[in-house]
Amino acid sequence: MTSGFPATADAARAPVPKLEMRGITKRYPGVTANDHIDLDLQPGEIHALLGENGAGKTTLMNILYGLAVPDEGQILIDGTPVRIAGPSDAIARGIEMVHQHFMLIPVLSVAENVVLGAETMANPIFLDLREASRRIRKLAGKFGFELDPDAKVQSLSVGQQQRVEILKMLYRDAQILVLDEPTAVLTPSETEEIFVLLRNLAKDGRSIIFISHKLQEVLEIADRITVIRRGRVIGERIPAKTNAKELAELMVGRAVLLTIDRGQSHPTDVRLKVEGLRVRDDRGGEVVRGVDLEIRGGEILGIAGVAGNGQDELVEALVGLRKVASGRVSLAGRDVTGASPRTINEANVGYVPGDRQRFGLILPFPLTDNLVLTSYYKPPFAHGLIRDEGAILAAARDRIREYDVRTPSPLVPAQTLSGGNQQKLIVAREFVGDTTLLVLDQPTRGLDVGSIEFIHKRIIEKRNVGAAVLLVSAELDEVMELSDRIAVMYRGKLVAFLDGRTADKYQVGLLMATGEGGSGVADATGSAS
Repeated sequence: MTSGFPATADAARAPVPKLEMRGITKRYPGVTANDHIDLDLQPGEIHALLGENGAGKTTLMNILYGLAVPDEGQILIDGTPVRIAGPSDAIARGIEMVHQHFMLIPVLSVAENVVLGAETMANPIFLDLREASRRIRKLAGKFGFELDPDAKVQSLSVGQQQRVEILKMLYRDAQILVLDEPTAVLTPSETEEIFVLLRNLAKDGRSIIFISHKLQEVLEIADRITVIRRGRVIGERIPAKTNAKELAELMVGRAVLLTIDRGQSHPTDVRLKVEGLRVRDDRGGEVVRGVDLEIRGGEILGIAGVAGNGQDELVEALVGLRKVASGRVSLAGRDVTGASPRTINEANVGYVPGDRQRFGLILPFPLTDNLVLTSYYKPPFAHGLIRDEGAILAAARDRIREYDVRTPSPLVPAQTLSGGNQQKLIVAREFVGDTTLLVLDQPTRGLDVGSIEFIHKRIIEKRNVGAAVLLVSAELDEVMELSDRIAVMYRGKLVAFLDGRTADKYQVGLLMATGEGGSGVADATGSAS
């Protein structure tokens, strides 16, 4: 005779999830962002959430954090149903979120940023920053990293700023941590340091939701992986029993090429020539120190380097956004040193900036306007002082369709798109028409594997029809997979030029870290030196 007692005992022994989201549904006009999603998170677990841009990951986490209200569904914490009406409710229940774009105030200190909203008071009037600093040092030491509480946030590296965001969570004793693309702007070494921190947090019993597009990182850090596609849960996997190829197919719904065949390049005339370029940063320090380079039509030159070695200032100088201290910049034989951004753009230069929100888009403007930011005053979009709204709308629809920008309408503000779709919007604008030079600064930052495949193909296509391409990326794999030649930037100088097909990843990494490497170095034209 059997009974139900063993099953009941097993159920009693099963751990209660730290978090459960049951049947979460969220609809917006024209789109269902979340369609009856179920997700659970165990105590001490790192649970990765994967999905394409616009799949519904951020919407789901915004619901958890109280930034959006679900149309249907239920949230339980430690087995108890809860209602989260806003971020203050979420924080009170031990839920904290680090957004893809940091929510820090640069001019304030680490301590001031950490305590903001949870101030430690010496009395009803004054903050007790000394006590706050003591607590911050203690927390940082407990989890194995160092930060100076008195340092200004604007003086910190991106990796250190990421730690400040995590410290804000710990200061409030968060038990459920949501990290949205936490490694998107980190170097490989900074990523490893963050992973050590996350593992320490999990060992301490904290539960972590890790959102990322980087499949190898997810396989390395996660205990479980949930894949969302077009608002629905498609599957759940254990890292030891899956691989990047399967995860990519689950995300996109088709086979994905994780590595693009770049084919052979056929260089033509010199499109960009830089001679002795020197550029200063915002504080007056020289950060580009005598750079010489050439890029020919029909080739991709990739710049590899650890963030902060002058890449941003170099790019900004080339497209007219930063003053040149000395040196010369020529486009197709024409001297454009110190020219305005419009002059550079009218020389058929496309530019995808590293910071899409500051330099790539006007976030409150609709997609239609953002897609013609560099051409709104030209036919067919304008005739004299009169804009042709019909032509602008028609072009927007074509580009949104061609570049698979996920949006309910071309008329919604750019700020309503996910980060990845904002990036695709910029690419859709800058890749249009004949191009003398494409300057690509982190062109796939924050994109999913399907979108990365798509953008990489477009970059190769642009090269194949004769465009010169300058690629700057924090992703060394991206530089090595796409580049016909690789330049390594170290402390403001290009210390080596390598053949993109024969370059060794470890040699490039050594050059990036020390400025010194092995053989195979070439001059700016690509010939052996």
